[in-house]
Amino acid sequence: MSGNTSYYELYRRSSIGVALMDALDELIKDSKIQPQLAMKILSTFDRCITETLADSMKSTRLSFKGHLDTYRFCDDVWTFIIKDVNFKMENSEVVTADKIKIVACSFKKPGEQ
Repeated sequence: MSGNTSYYELYRRSSIGVALMDALDELIKDSKIQPQLAMKILSTFDRCITETLADSMKSTRLSFKGHLDTYRFCDDVWTFIIKDVNFKMENSEVVTADKIKIVACSFKKPGEQ
């Protein structure tokens, strides 16, 4: 992908993103890296996690049912809170959750307007 493509930062709030930010904060605090390097690492994380999930999820199918509790559309980002959710995987395995949050962002490939 193009070097000037921007990526959403939403995966920074995932458990792996939080762990990365904690580690970077510690390295900055201990003067082992500069804040500019930490920002470059986070930008690379945003790109890599987005591309990896996009590539690995192409052939995965999942359906779910639940009760829509809240939804919001702001700055081209949809956010849904769904309660009492049942996920059905391709292999017929069913997984349940009391509550989930889905964040859906627009994704444009390089060169698209």
